[in-house]
Amino acid sequence: MGYRVVVAGATGNVGREMLNILAERQFPVDEIAALASRRSLGTEVSFGDTTLKTQDLDTFDFTGWDMALFAIGSDATKKYAPMAARAGCVVIDNSSLYRYDPEVPLIVPEVNPQAVHGYGKKNIIANPNCSTAQMVVALKPLHDRARIKRVVVSTYQSVSGAGKEGMDELWDQTKAVYNPTSDITQKKFTKQIAFNVIPHIDVFMEDGSTKEEWKMVAETKKIIDPKIKVTATCVRVPVFVGHAEAINIEFEDHLDEDEARDILREAPGIMVIDKREDGGYVTPIECVGDFATFISRIRQDSTIDNGLNLWCVSDNLRKGAALNAVQIAELLGREVLKKG
Repeated sequence: MGYRVVVAGATGNVGREMLNILAERQFPVDEIAALASRRSLGTEVSFGDTTLKTQDLDTFDFTGWDMALFAIGSDATKKYAPMAARAGCVVIDNSSLYRYDPEVPLIVPEVNPQAVHGYGKKNIIANPNCSTAQMVVALKPLHDRARIKRVVVSTYQSVSGAGKEGMDELWDQTKAVYNPTSDITQKKFTKQIAFNVIPHIDVFMEDGSTKEEWKMVAETKKIIDPKIKVTATCVRVPVFVGHAEAINIEFEDHLDEDEARDILREAPGIMVIDKREDGGYVTPIECVGDFATFISRIRQDSTIDNGLNLWCVSDNLRKGAALNAVQIAELLGREVLKKG
């Protein structure tokens, strides 16, 4: 016996990836519905060997459906998630709307699976920000061993984190650079992204940080430990898919780099590729389509007591969004609903 599953936002990058991953991981589905806005109504999407026609999110009845994976942005989620939840369908939401709600669990299954039991207060579970998801997978096993005091992280985030429009803008600008008759136009990003990097993701806040940077701080505290201090600089780079992060960690206790490497090798969801030679590390282009979070460049930081540096790379459309949502669905089915 399987589940009746809804994917809302099925025509977008993340929604399509959710359908792909549900099929790849052979999630126990009895029935699946692909939902989209009216302008995309009837668009066909793939689910394994099956082709689905999208249905209208605005008129869909969630009654009798077990869970809904939402990839529709905060504004639409604010309207439709409570409707689904009231109908008895558990919402797994990829937007930022519910991440900081104390009555909604924010879950990365490798890190805080026990939090799934708190879903019932609103019948909603939140999926973290893409940059946070991969980082906390790396931090948690190290925190369990040596207690993290402070994290300094710089991100190198691909344009797919800004959706299809971001990917289109990088593609169009790149072509324009090589075509002297074409103008380089920018709509999605605040500056040219082709052959450039932009230290600005989301809106600026009063203290000078951006909302993306604030998200990494708040979500790491909620998922792992509120005592961890985090400072982040989030940068958009001209890469289509795959986020990378340079992470500096200060621990309460000493943690040798060799022990850290061994811990990470045994940790769920992590693949360690760390050879001190040319090419002995993983880059974003190599992680695309993979489920794992890749860790490289593990080394002591000699400038502080109990310091460690590492390089973290993951497919942001997968672990940063769709894969994590499907893993939450698997966890929910296994630990709570127990049908499949």
